[in-house]
Amino acid sequence: MGSFQLEDFVAGWIGGAASVIVGHPLDTVKARLQAGSGYGSTLSCIRTVYRRESVFGFFKGMSFPLASIAVYNSVVFGVFSNTQRFLSHHRCREPEAGPPHVLSDLLLASMVAGMVSVGLGAPVDLIKIRLQMQTQPFQEANLGLKPRVAALGEQPAYQGPVHCFATIVRTEGLVGLYRGASAMLLRDIPGYCLYFIPYVFLSDWITPEACAGPSPCAVWLAGGMAGKGSLIPDPVLTTSAGQWGGQGSSSHSSNSSLLSTCY
Repeated sequence: MGSFQLEDFVAGWIGGAASVIVGHPLDTVKARLQAGSGYGSTLSCIRTVYRRESVFGFFKGMSFPLASIAVYNSVVFGVFSNTQRFLSHHRCREPEAGPPHVLSDLLLASMVAGMVSVGLGAPVDLIKIRLQMQTQPFQEANLGLKPRVAALGEQPAYQGPVHCFATIVRTEGLVGLYRGASAMLLRDIPGYCLYFIPYVFLSDWITPEACAGPSPCAVWLAGGMAGKGSLIPDPVLTTSAGQWGGQGSSSHSSNSSLLSTCY
């Protein structure tokens, strides 16, 4: 297929690795606030994590996302770009003419990227949450769960991402790796539509007509604006489904049951 470009996958890989390194500490704080107890605010959570677990507590469970999300991001961005390019060329049948971007092509390519993202990202997200939360007391009063926090000197439930992966497969089967995947679909498909479509149109709008392609500054600006506009609530369902699956006491068989408990 003449429209296929490997560069899209390489760019996605670099962006994915950078996003993990920069964003994982804040992601850890977010997961603690969503599913933990005893934090009055974000600043209080940061202070508590630092006091109890030092700076390394913010990077708990980062090795697996760092190794996997780079590949995940590479596939998502590569799938979107190549799908959109294929649809445009197939519609215009003039690969060399550089067909203009059409909303229907971008919408379909974004939906495909969202579905692929869940297939690759659900196990990564689950393992990350389990590793982040295994030293965190849960909201016993609200969720009806027994706190499972490793006491000082006690061996944690998971020794690392590989051990966590093996434990989930052994105790919950392969289906257990996709706990919370339906909530991720509800987040990622509209989320990628809200990101990729504004990004492409903003990038085209910022780029002068005389230029063959957007400059790095145009890409950064369009990406930042699209990312800001695509911020949708990150479902507490995803974090809750991931952590509750490790408790062995959850009776939530659907997102509606989980949602009713959360709220």
